[in-house]
Amino acid sequence: MTHPPVRIHPTSPGVIAGWPGLSPWLLLVLLLANGALAADDAVYPRVTVEMPLQRVSEHVWLVQGAAGSATENQGFVSNAGFVVTEQGVVVIDALGSPSLGWALRQAIREITDRPVTLVVLTHYHADHAYGAQVFKDEGARILAPAGALDYLDSDLGQQRLEERRNSLFPWVDENTRLVRPDELLATEQTLDFGGITLRLAYLGSAHSEGDLAVLVEPDRVLFSGDIIFDGRTPFVGNADTRQWLDALERMESMQIQALIPGHGAVAADPNRLVAVTRRYIEYLRTVMGAAVDELISFDEAYVAADWSEFSHLPAFDVANRRNAYQVYLAIEDEQLSQ
Repeated sequence: MTHPPVRIHPTSPGVIAGWPGLSPWLLLVLLLANGALAADDAVYPRVTVEMPLQRVSEHVWLVQGAAGSATENQGFVSNAGFVVTEQGVVVIDALGSPSLGWALRQAIREITDRPVTLVVLTHYHADHAYGAQVFKDEGARILAPAGALDYLDSDLGQQRLEERRNSLFPWVDENTRLVRPDELLATEQTLDFGGITLRLAYLGSAHSEGDLAVLVEPDRVLFSGDIIFDGRTPFVGNADTRQWLDALERMESMQIQALIPGHGAVAADPNRLVAVTRRYIEYLRTVMGAAVDELISFDEAYVAADWSEFSHLPAFDVANRRNAYQVYLAIEDEQLSQ
């Protein structure tokens, strides 16, 4: 039995100085109507990275971010997709800045003139969520997994935004805001939208404070969010790696034709990609768990570990040591709480 999602009042849009109550998006519409701006002139600083469209299936399209750390490639390092339906467009993840979100919106216009009416965020990390304000200002509803508010209301969420206002300036700036979801999901739900069935699978606190995956039923295409990584080392952060492994095992049982990870290319062999991520998380837990059991220091355990299966992945030097340390600390906490 499913339960209706919790409804959250969204934040109010910003206002333009001298135009009380007028949102930036409404101002843009007025300017367009009067010919003051061309449709491709952004109200956000323009990105210069390429964003080619990939057609994954009959209804599903993808833009694929480059491999690398979060602030490389003007922040375009994560994937976003969209599903074209008779009722409108469903966007899945919104990229890492309003400028990238705006570029995605222009790419969607190349395919359809239907409005974007729903944005599903697989989780609330900066590289997937900062573009959401573009679609929110256009009138789209934002749906996210339970746990998103834990991030939005935390010091970490605000600290990350301040950091990105520096590291990704001018594409993230003082006008970039954390958009709150209109709906939260805390269980699996099926959504019939414009003749397309979407299965939204709540995965709990796995990679982030809350994660979900989206299965486009008729196309058998799965958006995994950052539960699955391809082409780069996974980012563990404060993830619950036990739940992450459980989620990966559930994904291995799905009958899917294509898997779109949070980072990297569409998987030609979805089960192989799930298995690679699962092996990485399992290895972290095995090596760091043994070190905690044997009272071996983290530094000693890290140097002694054989990382050769994963060391070729992009961002390994940036991410792996931090991942291992987070897992080491998490396993210590797990044992203390027993």
